[in-house]
Amino acid sequence: MNTSKNVLDGPLLACSYAPLTGFYRTGCCETGPEDAGRHVVCVRVSEAFLAFSRSAGNDLSTPRPEYRFAGLKPGDRWCLCALRWKEAWEAGVAPPVVLEATHESALRIVDLDTLKAHAFGTAAGSRD
Repeated sequence: MNTSKNVLDGPLLACSYAPLTGFYRTGCCETGPEDAGRHVVCVRVSEAFLAFSRSAGNDLSTPRPEYRFAGLKPGDRWCLCALRWKEAWEAGVAPPVVLEATHESALRIVDLDTLKAHAFGTAAGSRD
């Protein structure tokens, strides 16, 4: 049973099962010592973010069948590295955050008010 907490101090909810996400591919943005990138921010990816990520050297939209990865498309949810989200925020292209599915350790990189300002989902109402 997952006992991890989210940034709102509640239970960590799943981010996505389709596509299957998370460092451990559990659908949740759980983290541990093996996760050097801290894949802890659950986002709803946008075209602007995907283009930004591609330009930064991390192409998340191209399918990689050898890794059983179909590629992301706008609207997909994904566990993103906290530092990558912060870089996207600084560049003005931060994708919306699903607070209930974002691991509490994201708060070591990004403050809660900033995450709330970019919230998507039940905590803030729908936002694209």
